[in-house]
Amino acid sequence: MNTPVALIIYNRPNTTQLVFDEIAKIKPPVLFVIADGPRDDHPEDAEKCTAARAVIERVDWECEVVKNYSDVNLGCGRRPATGISWVFEEVEEAIILEDDCVPNPSFFRFCEELLEKYRDDERVMMIGGRNHLLGQNLIKYSYYFSRIPNCWGWATWRRAWQHYDIELKLWPSIRDTSFLMNSLGDHRAVEHWKSIFDEAYARGGNVDYWDYQWNFTCWAQSGFVILPNVNLISNIGFGEHASHTKSVKDIRANIPSAEMVFPIKHPPYTVWDREADQIRFDQLLRAKRTLVKPVLYHWLRKKFFYSMPV
Repeated sequence: MNTPVALIIYNRPNTTQLVFDEIAKIKPPVLFVIADGPRDDHPEDAEKCTAARAVIERVDWECEVVKNYSDVNLGCGRRPATGISWVFEEVEEAIILEDDCVPNPSFFRFCEELLEKYRDDERVMMIGGRNHLLGQNLIKYSYYFSRIPNCWGWATWRRAWQHYDIELKLWPSIRDTSFLMNSLGDHRAVEHWKSIFDEAYARGGNVDYWDYQWNFTCWAQSGFVILPNVNLISNIGFGEHASHTKSVKDIRANIPSAEMVFPIKHPPYTVWDREADQIRFDQLLRAKRTLVKPVLYHWLRKKFFYSMPV
């Protein structure tokens, strides 16, 4: 393993430890750590932030640990965005994890090999670790080309991140063009994302998200996202203490990860898998409607998620 890893942490030492344990198995030579500071109106934050940062002190392999710790709370919009920009001031490419995204060990090799393969291919903006198709789309190769970025375990290059702007200053000049429809192919998706980008732009990037602006970046550059044919990331952060993903009944919560099969079987083309993306967008709409299903159904579906319907 030669690729630098960046870990974004905050105030959840327990989930941070689980992600750190997987990073420790592959022993990256460089570990960047991005940490937000405690909130003034949450007195318990200081102790929790300190405990999360203490996890990083357990690095016991030959590794350059580079820290970017904020003394004040920048929020879950500005802190990841500024931290990732800092990482790409230092290195050309990196694998990025947040403190609730537990990777399968094969995730790292998957990212590293594809970072090298597509290093100079500007059509590709990122490599993701998540596959939440739940068996609804059978991918013939080890990965497919998507238009929908997701940052629950991912990797990218400086050449791609250089286009990122949390304030979306480019938005007004292309808002009413066809670029979103060209990227998404669904009028509901276009209206959904227009409302988000309108808000982010109107507030000058002072919002509690950063990844939606990354979506915009990828679409504005007509970029592809590589996603694996199996799920390589389990998001364990759903619940009342999460910033956004508060429902433990969300169909995306705690989906188990699987092992990537090597050698990687590369698709012989660079073509958008529109069917797979439609499945994912429909999932997003259902999640937004907070559809409630029986607890037993959710337990069974997580245990046998490839065979049960959504």
